[in-house]
Amino acid sequence: MSEQLGEFLRSRRAALSPAESGVPTYGTPRRVPGLRREEVARLAGMSVNYYTRIEQGESHQMSDSVMEAIANALRLDESERLHLLRLAWPAQVTRRETGPEVVRASVLALAESSTDQAVIVVGRRTDLLGGNRLGFALLGLRPDERPNMARQVFLEPAMRDLVVDWEREARNAASYLRMASSDQPDDRLLAELIGDLSIRSADFARIWATHPVAECLHSVREYDHPLVGRMTLNEESLRLPDDPGQRIIFSGAAPGSDSADRLRLLDSLVS
Repeated sequence: MSEQLGEFLRSRRAALSPAESGVPTYGTPRRVPGLRREEVARLAGMSVNYYTRIEQGESHQMSDSVMEAIANALRLDESERLHLLRLAWPAQVTRRETGPEVVRASVLALAESSTDQAVIVVGRRTDLLGGNRLGFALLGLRPDERPNMARQVFLEPAMRDLVVDWEREARNAASYLRMASSDQPDDRLLAELIGDLSIRSADFARIWATHPVAECLHSVREYDHPLVGRMTLNEESLRLPDDPGQRIIFSGAAPGSDSADRLRLLDSLVS
């Protein structure tokens, strides 16, 4: 994990400009974008040598105050701070079973009972575990299909046509996998998924190299569905507290909107 910690810190240092951090450059040309190590160290109030050791994975005794100082210097958001914590203190990560996931029958019943929203249940490796009829129809899937949603995003051409802002969708998928990998570093199946995507998708490899970290629990997503056309849907993602990593995702349209009419039409076409 120390190697991943260093890669993450370097990616965030490279993404932060001196102007954003209030670091004076005095007009001096810079050979590389982002902040230098000594600039991050100065912003964090520590020696360059100490910060360099952390970034190179040679220091394993970061205190709360040091972690907070680095997070502040790099302007990390809440999701990135949590990721930093997991990378810095992997021994405190709660280990879970890493075999095939099972979703509770009561969760599936909740998803299937919704009639005015598209609902799917997604596992910690982004496997589709279940959903209602409209949820499968929105994704262009049969009710008996159980694909991995990250593979769908990066490897299925139809997803690029379905999701209007595909780049954002792809970044969200990679961001979730990045968080999941730090949460469960010993999950062999998750590591195999990430490795497979890195080999088969140049887009995944490109995005993964930037170390995206985010947990998208709500958003507005636009679809261009082959059966009913353009829809703007509000998405809410709820984590299941008794099954960490599993999420139930609701996608619905504003009442009275054209998208609501199209969503009802889609439901009627697949009923």
